[in-house]
Amino acid sequence: MQKRKLGQGGLEVSAIGYGCMGISQSYGLPMERADGIRLIRDAFDRGVTFFDTAEVYGPFKNEDLVGEALQPMRDQVVIATKFGFAYDANGAPGGVDSSRKRIREAVDGSLKRLRTDYIDLYYQHRVDPNTPMEEVAGTVKELIAEGKVKHFGLSEASAKSIRRAHAVQPVAALQSEYSLWFREPEAEIVPTLEELGIGFVPFSPLGKGFLTGTISVDTQFVSTDFRNTVPRFDEANRAANQRLVDELGRIARAKGATPAQIALAWLLAQKPWIVPIPGTTKLHRLEENLGAVEVTLSARDLTQIEAVLGGIEVKGDRYSPAQMARVGL
Repeated sequence: MQKRKLGQGGLEVSAIGYGCMGISQSYGLPMERADGIRLIRDAFDRGVTFFDTAEVYGPFKNEDLVGEALQPMRDQVVIATKFGFAYDANGAPGGVDSSRKRIREAVDGSLKRLRTDYIDLYYQHRVDPNTPMEEVAGTVKELIAEGKVKHFGLSEASAKSIRRAHAVQPVAALQSEYSLWFREPEAEIVPTLEELGIGFVPFSPLGKGFLTGTISVDTQFVSTDFRNTVPRFDEANRAANQRLVDELGRIARAKGATPAQIALAWLLAQKPWIVPIPGTTKLHRLEENLGAVEVTLSARDLTQIEAVLGGIEVKGDRYSPAQMARVGL
């Protein structure tokens, strides 16, 4: 597996990471614990060294599973997790909260669940409008000094927030949605990251599955799948967006690859400091995704992709208004 570096602090990871959230929630039914652990270890055996989780996934269950899976090879992997939400007395997540007290509570809980004494990359999951970014970055700086955290990250932060945080504690990586299906970061975020020397970790690099070409207007998601509430996945928008997937499929066939591999290879070709983290619950999809590192897109290929796909307007918002409000977007 090829390696890439995030930020200026020497954080080296596999060129494609593994987003572990879907093992525990959001996409279909959660995996059985033993199967999830086995799949994470399968990813490691195939060269993945970068694993992404979060306190809120489950909540708490995903970190615990990831910690058990990676405990035998802890010194050979990079574990990223996240803080930034409040929880009620029953452990249910509420609104955003990145107060100093909450961060310190969160890091100790994550360390315990992950079965480790340090977190390689610690992201603020969502910007907290009630806590100054300087205070957030300062708290993480303290954790780095104490050895509990190695590198600082942000998720879904604006360019302004990134700059404010970076001035206090260098940011190694930003995790935000970015794919051929959602290209908004190209306007301001990508130039800011390049200027500051910050890595980019795109989540949903396959458009929450849509770019794989396996989802159609007739696809029925199980009742617990959050895509049932995502406007971009309603039937009318899926039908309208099918053109993008059809064109992507034609490009993939011409390259002897799959649509998912082209979508991931396209991200890898944008910048040498971009590291996508596709998630899956299936071994054959994991192997397919990792095969993207072997797909070389020439300048001509990238020009063709832009000419064919760049002008296609994607229909539907990426989250519902309620989802946006809940996570502070």
